[in-house]
Amino acid sequence: MAAKDERSDARLSVARYQVDRLAHESGEAEPEKDTAGQAGMEQRAQYVEIAIQQAMRRGEFDNLPGAGKPLEGLQQAHDPDWWIRRKIEREKLTGLGPPALTLRTEDAQLDARIDRLTSEGAVREILSDFNTRVINARRQLQGGPPVVTPTRDVDGEVASWRERREALRRELEQKRRQDDAALAAMTWRERRRARRDSR
Repeated sequence: MAAKDERSDARLSVARYQVDRLAHESGEAEPEKDTAGQAGMEQRAQYVEIAIQQAMRRGEFDNLPGAGKPLEGLQQAHDPDWWIRRKIEREKLTGLGPPALTLRTEDAQLDARIDRLTSEGAVREILSDFNTRVINARRQLQGGPPVVTPTRDVDGEVASWRERREALRRELEQKRRQDDAALAAMTWRERRRARRDSR
């Protein structure tokens, strides 16, 4: 409790010093001193209010970043790592931060990354590497927030990869058939114009 009082007293002393310095620099008279040698709190509050009003008239608070916009994160629950997440999002950094955050981001993008692969071996390798990193991060050897990202079932993910790949192949085949049918229905002039437009 005593440490907290000392900190608040130090902050109060710094604020008093800054107000006195500002009053001295602006050439205004210092507030009257109490019998104890300190200015009355009411007089200091009036001085600060006057300084704020003058700054507003000079336009020093106009066009500040974020003016007229709602405060971010009011609807969200408290997150102790808000600052690192905001830094990563603002600067679009990848691969940085505690494993809990990087693995969560990688997990959200893993399906799209797997869909770009062409062999089952590569899919299994990426999934086993991901699972190993999740398990190592859960051990908290490097510290940081707890890891809540689940591991992936390799066989189940490979089966869904095959299904998505087969569905994409069928969709492309159907589109090719439709294009061939549309091309066959065209006259030779329309085909020539379509080829010229596609260049």
